[in-house]
Amino acid sequence: MIDIDTDEFSFPILDLESPPATSAHVRIDVAALSEKGSVRTRHEDHYYVARGGRHVTTLLTNVPPQDIPSQSAETCYVMIVADGMGGHAGGEVASRMAIATLMNIILHVPDWILRLDHEHAHKVMQRAADRAQQIHEALQKQARLHPDLEGMGTTMTAALSLGDDLFVTQVGDSRAYLFHGGTLQRLTRDQTQAQLLADQGVISQQDVARHRLRHVLTNALGGFQRNVRVDIKRWKLADGDRLLLCSDGLTDMLDDADITEVLAREAGSDETCRLLVEGALENGGTDNVTVVLARYGIPPTPDA
Repeated sequence: MIDIDTDEFSFPILDLESPPATSAHVRIDVAALSEKGSVRTRHEDHYYVARGGRHVTTLLTNVPPQDIPSQSAETCYVMIVADGMGGHAGGEVASRMAIATLMNIILHVPDWILRLDHEHAHKVMQRAADRAQQIHEALQKQARLHPDLEGMGTTMTAALSLGDDLFVTQVGDSRAYLFHGGTLQRLTRDQTQAQLLADQGVISQQDVARHRLRHVLTNALGGFQRNVRVDIKRWKLADGDRLLLCSDGLTDMLDDADITEVLAREAGSDETCRLLVEGALENGGTDNVTVVLARYGIPPTPDA
């Protein structure tokens, strides 16, 4: 019989000396608001905001505390804006179904990625592209089953934040902006015929906002295209940053300077959403208008 002294062993399963996960300490002030507008008879915009994560609190154990943390948590935030299109009720169905399909896909994934390195960041982006294609095919299948929904489609702009990492996925022309240090940065590029003409040098970038093809999408979820093209990018967030997702009902009525002026007032997210939507309505409100706004509180890293 061999007598083993377990005190001599260490278990490098977890890096227990590292500080708690940054993601669990991030706080956001988030709000959303959606209005039909002054002209449209249907409301075809939908939005979704959620907090998710992994949380473990030790209740009972006789394992030494240095081997198992008493508490561990990872937290992520998901924000989505979808702007539907299609005859009859198609647009309303498409935008609602796109969000519902995405969330059902996510909820059935057994291994949520809640810590990031280069490999896992690439996997997050690949999953986002795969999910967009699944939504695209689900919408097309629904349209085949219900002829009155033929051709229905939707834009979708989704943001996932985990700690100070931000991933933005875009299909269509609903936009994402980051307000950082008093400056507004557009994180997405409209997938429209007008923007395509500007990219090809046929028209100037300044002409895009007034061009007759500015609302003609080159890419959408659903519709008749076999595959969907997904733009996915990653950014780093800083304390005090504000993330804005919106449908084109906002950006058609307010330009970047108008949006910057509202965000610079430093009001809470609820009040800022209200001001943005009211501004769009006062300027005509020709389309459904939807905004989701989050302000991030990110603590400094321990070695900062």
